Amino acid sequence: MKKLEIVINSEKLEDLKKILSDCNANGVMISNVMGYGNQKGYKTIYRGTEYSVNLLPKVKVETVVPADVAEKIIDKVLKEISTGNYGDGKIFIYDADDIVRIRTGERGKDAL
Repeated sequence: MKKLEIVINSEKLEDLKKILSDCNANGVMISNVMGYGNQKGYKTIYRGTEYSVNLLPKVKVETVVPADVAEKIIDKVLKEISTGNYGDGKIFIYDADDIVRIRTGERGKDAL
């Protein structure tokens, strides 16, 4: 099993939710986050003063899925979410050794 953390621009969230639904990712957590990568933020002028905005708003979507489903999700995200511009986001991929559903005690794939 794999845990995917997908960090994207908020305007792409509905596209990502559709991808996850199409790939049968049943459990998803969504968080608003701030950060920067290669684009390093931007500069803006407010009332005649220049300001650097270093932290940009993003959305982080987390899910745990079987390894083969993770690859399908990654492929679809690269095809459908990417614009080729800085700030498209990142996908972090982790091994999920075990999962426990607290309500029933089910473990592994049964807990998904």
